[in-house]
Amino acid sequence: QVQLVESGGGLVQAGGSLRLSCAASGSIFSINAMGWYRQAPGKQRELVAVITRFGSTNYADSVKGRFTISRDNAKDTVYLQMDSLKPEDTAVYYCNADVVDGVRGQNLWGRGTQVTVSS
Repeated sequence: QVQLVESGGGLVQAGGSLRLSCAASGSIFSINAMGWYRQAPGKQRELVAVITRFGSTNYADSVKGRFTISRDNAKDTVYLQMDSLKPEDTAVYYCNADVVDGVRGQNLWGRGTQVTVSS
């Protein structure tokens, strides 16, 4: 069974930086798109950034120029470097990935990591 485990969340002051990591583990044949979503209290989950296996990226307008998504295919890991953080970036951040385990393809979610930005 494939799992996604996030790390790197925490509390930071506005203007600061955090780096999130998400590692996939288990019986993995390949991973296609990997991405980060976030959900603030009382709001719907929204896309933050996504990266394909070949490195093409897409970002939400609200984070363009501040966040950078990257991945290490050899480690089955995706990262989110968050700079110039704002209080409105406060949310639970979830990793998402399209994983093929040799039998089937499935879209998986991590459990989430809390990011809190204080003003």
